Amino acid sequence: MGSPAVDISWPSSIIESFDRSFNIQIEEGNSSATIDFLENAKSSPPDRQNIPKPPPLPRKTLNRGLAACCSVPKETKDLWEKLFKEGYGADVHVITDDGPIIAAHQSILSVASPVLEKFLQLSKVKNNIRTIRIPGVPYDAVRAFIRFLYSSCYEEEEMQKFVLHFLVLSHSYVVPSLKRVCEFTLEQGWLNKENVIDVLQLARSCDAPRLALVCLRMVVRDFKCISSTEAWKVMRRTNPALEQELLESAVEADSRKRERLKKVEEKKVYIQLHEAMEAILHICRDGCRTIGPRDKVLKGSQVACGFPACKGLETLIRHFSGCKTKVPGGCVHCKRMWQLLELHSRMCNDPEYCKVPLCRHFKVKMQQQSKKDEAKWKMLVSKVTAAKNAQKLLSCRRGSSF
Repeated sequence: MGSPAVDISWPSSIIESFDRSFNIQIEEGNSSATIDFLENAKSSPPDRQNIPKPPPLPRKTLNRGLAACCSVPKETKDLWEKLFKEGYGADVHVITDDGPIIAAHQSILSVASPVLEKFLQLSKVKNNIRTIRIPGVPYDAVRAFIRFLYSSCYEEEEMQKFVLHFLVLSHSYVVPSLKRVCEFTLEQGWLNKENVIDVLQLARSCDAPRLALVCLRMVVRDFKCISSTEAWKVMRRTNPALEQELLESAVEADSRKRERLKKVEEKKVYIQLHEAMEAILHICRDGCRTIGPRDKVLKGSQVACGFPACKGLETLIRHFSGCKTKVPGGCVHCKRMWQLLELHSRMCNDPEYCKVPLCRHFKVKMQQQSKKDEAKWKMLVSKVTAAKNAQKLLSCRRGSSF
């Protein structure tokens, strides 16, 4: 929500009283005043003696300890590799579409995959050999899959080449360990704008929600390029519902991005208003460079000011003091100055001793405003106060980090 703009008609009596109350001294020339400002922004550190001790860390359970101590020696893996490669005592033949028979063992396949166990139980036995067929998958991919069932080992080149086949096989035959490896491989650099649509559809078919989410985020992040690929055109013809879903996701992500940027810009405005309030107090109380109250002697030195809004306010005050219009609705710059003074008055807790002009006047004027204007001002004050507190918290954290 942006800063509310409150347009208020000001009677001539108020303007005259403002001219008498706006007791600001302006010195000509490029010289600036010496600034003596003492500000302890850092809050005192908390009392460490009152901080309770943290609870003890949870102990590891027995099962986790056993799992951490478990390891498979290389010799054991080599033994399972040898059993698979030599096929000693094999009682199962795995047949593919484009390669020789792969020898395997019913007991191992049944333990590794409940689906294969059911297939083997239903298969016919001929010469003490059971036969199962895995169609639609290259021979090398099926052989590497069967090898993984034996030793949980695979070659990196094979994984990169057949990762999509492995994902389908691990899902179809319920091998979760291989499925996790496939998802990790796909998420770590295998995806690109040409294949992400295909992988997204495959991930949903294979019940891989994390992989599907990674693909969806990639599509939303680079929607313009991905929507022009050949895979997108095929998906549009075969799965229009998915295209509609992706379009809605892209629009929603763009809306969230715009809303996030809008909030960032609003926060900057509130921080600037907070800095302006600090600078007004500094100018009216201490004086800054060539501008300040009449009871301060301005030496015009070039010492840098610690308030970033002072320079802009100095220009605004010079314009305000010399503007002949000086009506809130007649001059944009004067209107801004009126609003800054009223905002200060609403945030000031000590109007009786405040040196900012018209502070007490605006306190009285608040009682005559409409509920709508009052609600707008209250919202603005709350936003500026929140930005002020956030700035203080950030300063304290930065101070404690050094």
